[in-house]
Amino acid sequence: MRGGVRTGARSRAAGLRFPRTIVLVALAALTWALGPLVVLVALLILAVPRVRRWWRPTWRVVAGWVVGVLALVGVVVVLPDGLLPIPPGAGAAVTPGYTGRPFTAQPVELDVPQHPFLAPNGLSSMHHDAWATDATVHPGPLGESPRVETAWYGVEECATLAFDSHERLVALCGDLQGPRMHVLDPESMRPLVSKDLPDRPDVEGKQPWENLCAGAYFYLDAEDRAVVATTDRRVLVVATSDADGDADLTTEATHDLGVQVPADDCLIAVLPDWQGRIWFVTQDGRTGFVEPGSGDVAVLELGEEVANSFATDTDGAVYVVTTAALYRLEVSPAGLPRVRWRTPYDRGSRLKPGQVSQGSGTTPTILPGGVVAITDNAGPRMHVQMYGTRRGRLICQEAVFGDDASATDNSLVSVGTGVVVENNADYTGPWRTMLGRTTPGGFARVDLVTGEDGERTCETVWTSEVSAPTSVPKLSLATGLLYAYEKRSSVWGASAWYLVALDVRTGRTAYRVRTGIGALFNNHYAAVTLAPDGSAYVATLAGMVRVRDRED
Repeated sequence: MRGGVRTGARSRAAGLRFPRTIVLVALAALTWALGPLVVLVALLILAVPRVRRWWRPTWRVVAGWVVGVLALVGVVVVLPDGLLPIPPGAGAAVTPGYTGRPFTAQPVELDVPQHPFLAPNGLSSMHHDAWATDATVHPGPLGESPRVETAWYGVEECATLAFDSHERLVALCGDLQGPRMHVLDPESMRPLVSKDLPDRPDVEGKQPWENLCAGAYFYLDAEDRAVVATTDRRVLVVATSDADGDADLTTEATHDLGVQVPADDCLIAVLPDWQGRIWFVTQDGRTGFVEPGSGDVAVLELGEEVANSFATDTDGAVYVVTTAALYRLEVSPAGLPRVRWRTPYDRGSRLKPGQVSQGSGTTPTILPGGVVAITDNAGPRMHVQMYGTRRGRLICQEAVFGDDASATDNSLVSVGTGVVVENNADYTGPWRTMLGRTTPGGFARVDLVTGEDGERTCETVWTSEVSAPTSVPKLSLATGLLYAYEKRSSVWGASAWYLVALDVRTGRTAYRVRTGIGALFNNHYAAVTLAPDGSAYVATLAGMVRVRDRED
């Protein structure tokens, strides 16, 4: 009888475990389809004591979950980068995979001079060229049954992409410890060769994702070499292929700036001028250049924080924006860097959520006709500002976005006659876009218009409510589309991310295609990059996304 009781108890326990398994599978399926709101509802139901007693997991269930998590971590650590796709998040059934319709290309004219010491325009750097236009002659997807592919790198983001002469991606990437470089296969997005760079030091008052020291900007020169700043205050010149054309990352030259840049400062960005000098800027406002042949270094102290890259022009000018002013720098007859002009702007009264410094969040963008554009940090609304390159006088400015809801930490996009600006207000980190939330967002096109009386004014041509928290958008001159990385809100708590294409003439949304769901698909300031073959790449917190049109 005693044995019969035990047998009956085991049978009832097995009967209870079976429906618990069914419920668990159903819960997982509903979560995948409908999003995290399902988990919240399930937790509320578990507050009922009777349900909680019935659901009480056995030690075997707990052990199974622990083993599963450890196995997942092992997969991330052991498997090669890019072998698996980025894991999908929850909410596939309540977030559209595609909206809009295919776009008919409407090319835009913009003549940008080719820098003699940079790779071809559109391939050389985060902002595409020496003018920092963020516009490229290469096409982007037109929305013709777009195909999305992903590659999982664990937790690693590639902030800047360039393309070598073999159309391979050269990527500056990094995690919480520090940066590294990859040469990526453009088809599989898997690293062909990698190079670890010095670790990122801790900076008091800054979170790792806010630390721009040597982790965001590099450029590819005319000889297919990556020129990159390191966290130990060096500038490396790194070959991206060997003599046979195979992917390689061998350091060909090293310029040590440890004497000129103290240990409590760091290099932010590098770019050549039209004579081939390698210019640099540091976070504490030191700027200058390295003579590649001799290795001689010249330094000028601006004494103001720098948080962005810079632009160079054909006449030898270098345009730098600090947190207080816009500068035109040049080389003096004595061969030293000097200030040609300095123009202060309204830096506002506070560090706005959505920016990493109190000041302009833009890299200066040079426009045709002797104009350079930035944004200020004014309140309650920031302005797009146009300055004359010759004397630094403010030509005009235009307020954009809403009161107390305007900030940008991304470069302006040149459309020739003006610029497009993206609103990054209220983006404070990856958690800001979790659980279906997004930022106020918005885009605006501001043109420089000359009236009948010859007076030049700034005018808003169009605005868009598309929310792209940190996308570093890009314009394809071949298609006439502006490509950005959108985060849409969801009452289901689903965090879906989209490549969105806007008609740059009208601001109308042509189409959007879902790239993925979940925090792993957050790009977190990594740029949209358009490839020579018409693909669009976006780096995320966990790897790479590629979007391309259907091939007939």
